[in-house]
Amino acid sequence: AIPTIKHLKESGAKVVLCSHLGRPGGQKDDKFSLNVVAARLSELMSDEVVFVQDCIGEAVSEMIENLPDGGLALLENVRFYSEETENDAEFASQLGSFADVFVNDAFGTAHRAHASTSGVTKDVQDSVMGFLLEKELKYLEGELEDPQSPFVVILGGKKVSDKIGVIEALIDKADVILIGGAMQYAFRKAQGHSVGESYVVDEDIPIAKALLDEAESKDVRLVLPADSLEADDFSNDANTNNIDPYDEGGSIRDGWEGLDIGKKAIEEFTSIIGSAKTVLWNGPMGVFEIDAFSNGTKMLAESIARSDALSIIGGGDSVTAIKKFGYAEDVTFISTGGGASLELLEGKVLPGVDSLDNI
Repeated sequence: AIPTIKHLKESGAKVVLCSHLGRPGGQKDDKFSLNVVAARLSELMSDEVVFVQDCIGEAVSEMIENLPDGGLALLENVRFYSEETENDAEFASQLGSFADVFVNDAFGTAHRAHASTSGVTKDVQDSVMGFLLEKELKYLEGELEDPQSPFVVILGGKKVSDKIGVIEALIDKADVILIGGAMQYAFRKAQGHSVGESYVVDEDIPIAKALLDEAESKDVRLVLPADSLEADDFSNDANTNNIDPYDEGGSIRDGWEGLDIGKKAIEEFTSIIGSAKTVLWNGPMGVFEIDAFSNGTKMLAESIARSDALSIIGGGDSVTAIKKFGYAEDVTFISTGGGASLELLEGKVLPGVDSLDNI
């Protein structure tokens, strides 16, 4: 959001910043105070950011009134009040009373109908998006509205049910959908394979079966990892084994669990990515936080970085992964939203965007 803040400051506006940190549960909690954010932002801006020890009330109003044109102030954590997440009209009105124009540059909370993201827009003269929010919509909506083909979607994570909306929304646009992460095992179980102690939510199995059938009927390649890396323990010291390909009778042993995609899967996935013109990635291939199970995610990140495709990293753990492996500067766009990215990709309306006057 710094480019937006700088632009407003240089335009002579009084800039009052509003945000949250953590989940303090509607009560003041010093460990969630934004005072450290104000100090760090002062360093990044090379200018004083006045920290205001509350976010509503007369004292806050007076401090903002005395702020010079071009001055910067950061309000205390709005989630110290339960009215924030309840989208309370009176609380939103108090926030709105401090400003003439509301600028939303918080894509990561745009899917929340909270007082500071949605309700506040009713109590200001104008409400607009900041540069970051504009950029997020450009890539996650604009570029993916009619993506250049081949369009490859890579989905990982734990639960099929968490990604079903994205798969349903993109199945008519994607040329190939690559499935990794723990949710792959629900698909394999739906096909009748043994997956040992791998993470599977039973309710995901019929969903996976339906998605496989839908992809086949629509002639979309929904590609599962050909093989898996199994382990006898959830640790770096675990014994591991790359199983034989599933279509050659391979399976994960009882007492073992799949914690990464296998060598053949890596080879196939990276080859598909290499021929793509557009790549969207959301979700790791394995438990990349543990080095022993990070190779699949690392190799996919490297493949995306080396690709000439327009590459979009759709928030969440994928962002953590691509930064961990040093490829953040080699992709086209990294989204700052987790849940917001998923909901936008699903085609849902984001309250923090829908409530703005000028989009």
